[in-house]
This record gives sequence, C-alpha cells and structure tokens, in this order.
Amino acid sequence: MPTKIIKPELLAPAGNFEKLEIALHYGADAVYLAGRDFSLRNLSDNFSLKELHRAVEFAHNRGAKVYVACNIYSRNKEQTGIKNFFYEIGSINPDAVIIADPGIIFLAKQIIPHIDIHLSTQANTTNYNTAQFWHETGVKRVNLARELSLEEIHEISSRSAIETEAFIHGAMCISYSGRCLLSSFFTGRDSNRGMCTHPCRWKYSIVEEQRPGEFHPVMEDQRGTYIFSSKDLCMIRHIPELIKTGISSLKIEGRMKGIGYLASVVKTYREAIDSYVSDPENFVIRPEWEEELDSMYHRDYCTGFYLGDHNQTVPDYKNKRIGMIHSFIGKILEYRPDNSIVVDIKNKISTGDTIEILRPREASLKTVISEIYDKNSSPVPHAQPNTHSILKIDIKCSPNDIIKKVF
Repeated sequence: MPTKIIKPELLAPAGNFEKLEIALHYGADAVYLAGRDFSLRNLSDNFSLKELHRAVEFAHNRGAKVYVACNIYSRNKEQTGIKNFFYEIGSINPDAVIIADPGIIFLAKQIIPHIDIHLSTQANTTNYNTAQFWHETGVKRVNLARELSLEEIHEISSRSAIETEAFIHGAMCISYSGRCLLSSFFTGRDSNRGMCTHPCRWKYSIVEEQRPGEFHPVMEDQRGTYIFSSKDLCMIRHIPELIKTGISSLKIEGRMKGIGYLASVVKTYREAIDSYVSDPENFVIRPEWEEELDSMYHRDYCTGFYLGDHNQTVPDYKNKRIGMIHSFIGKILEYRPDNSIVVDIKNKISTGDTIEILRPREASLKTVISEIYDKNSSPVPHAQPNTHSILKIDIKCSPNDIIKKVF
C-alpha cells in the first residue's frame, strides 16, 4: 500500500495588511507577521496591536492561520516590553508566536500558555535530539536550520514528535542560520534585532596587512566583488522530495518584498503543492511555474543545502538581478460588469499594452488594454504610477488580482 501523503502547510510572509490580503487571496494556508517591535524585520511596515487584531480576525474568517514573530535575541531592558506585548496579544489569539530566545519562550509559557510556540530558524536546530528537546519544553513547531539536507529533514521529522518547517523560496542570509554580525559591526544595526542593513550585498576587496591602501578584488566583474552575497532559494522543481520528508510547513521568505513578488510565489507554490498531492503518480513540473518565478526580479536561483550539491551554496559573485522589475503594474481594486477594472497603478501602462492577470488557483490570462480612464472617468493614453485608474479589458477578474505587463 502506498504511503499516505500529508499535504504540508504553505506559509507566506505578510509585512503589512495589504500583503496579508494578497497572500491569502493566492492560497496561503497561513501567514507570519510581526508587531512593531521584537521581530527580525523591524524595517518592514509590520502591525500595530490594533492591526494585529484585525489581521487575526481577517485570516481566521478565511480559514487561515497567523503566526506572530517575536524572534529577536532580547536584552535585559526589553523584558518588561516583551511581557506587555504578550499580555496584549494573549487576547488577540494568533495561532502561534515565533521565538528564538529561550528567555522569551519562558515568558510566553507563563503569559500566553494558550498560544502555540514555534521555534525560529535563528535557534539553529540541526538534529532530531534538539528537535525533541524543544518539543519536551512545550514548543509545537521548529523552523529547521537552512543548512540541512532533505535527508536530514526526513530523519528529524520521522524521529521526533515536533512539527517541522523550512524555507523553500526567497533570499538567503550568507551566515549560519542567519546569525550574522556584519551589519552590527559596520553600521551598529544588529541583524539579530531586526535592523539588518544587508552588508552581504556590498562590494568587497581584500587588503594585505603589509600593503595598506592596496585593494585586491576577489573574483571581480565590472560591477564589483560580492564574496558574501548568497543566491536566492527556489525549490519549485523539488516539491515531491520536500513533501516526502514529512515536513509540516513550507515557508516563503519575504516580509519586505512587494505584493507582485508575493502573488507570483504563493500562486506558483500553491498550484505545485496541490497538483502533487492530488495526483502524485502523474505529477510534472509545469513550464509556467518556472516561467512565473523567473519573470520576477531575483538573484540567481539555487537549491541551497537541500540536495547536498556544494555548487548550490557558492556565493553569488555576480550579484546580478534577473527578471523584469517593471513587469508588475498593480492590484485590481474593483471589477465592474462592463469588463472595466479599477487598478492601483504602480508602474506606467498604456492603451494597447498587453497585460497578464494572475488569478488564484487558475491559469493566468492575457489581454489587451483597449481604453484607460483617470479617476474622473476622462480618457487618457497612459495610467501613471501611484494613481487609481480604470482599464477597459475583455476578461473577467477579481479584486486583489495582480496585473503584470507582457513585454
């Protein structure tokens, strides 16, 4: 008898409420987000306490879960603030809090025992005994260290009772499980406290001690040298292998990414996961999935440590961005019966341009813009960025669908 396939959760980032809406619109089972303090993405918009309450209510009404990140390594002066934060979210009732610091886990178990605890990847969980240790302390799920292979993840999932989670797509930190000190050293902004300036993306040369002022490049092109910069992770071709590990949740990186990125990635992985689980024997990688992920602005893709291929973890010396940065046009705010749509425009679009509408759980559709009107319903040749414009098209679509320009 074939082994029963358990569908993993698809977990998406939500840096603000708009991103939360987009993630759920395109099929995420759960989102991770944060309050204004105590997370590793303090430069993202994040959520006030009032917004957190609204976010949890919005997600729960749609059958989705919300996990709140509180994954900094805290200092003495922050203990009272963290306590107060937990007292506040205790009544908001998110489905879990994401924590790295054992001291914060200690507080969470005291103050919000009714809310699950998920262990952050910052905690560097690399073996099944560590996973079982956290399980016995009351942790429900562990986001495994990204240095693990699929084989190691399978062994952890099968030999411990705890839920497991791992990143499957997005930017990666060059440092071990994200424990980087470069930002703190160069700028005084600590990456482990939500303020990383991403110095791994900067240009570097080496200087020999006896030759001050002589800068020697290491593997250089005309744009510079990027000896710390990692490639972007992309596991779309390996959904079956990921699911067979028994992993509980597949996580997408990107709380600071835009809604165009979020829509494309969530839609693509949603379709791939559903396709495999519904018919594993006949599962194939659809060309449109790879085309969609390639169309976004990204660094070279790799499979990280999952497959044991060391060539996949070599730094991205080129630091080259791939994809069409201006292909994202905007978000549909309203669909009207006359096949016109009100769009929040982010990049210029013109009458006669071909656009692609990303539809959740359905094939994307292409159409030509026949007419454009401004907010006063006056005809115009172009829709300009940061406007709400009316586009006349010939297909049906829905609010929150994302529009891309076809070049």
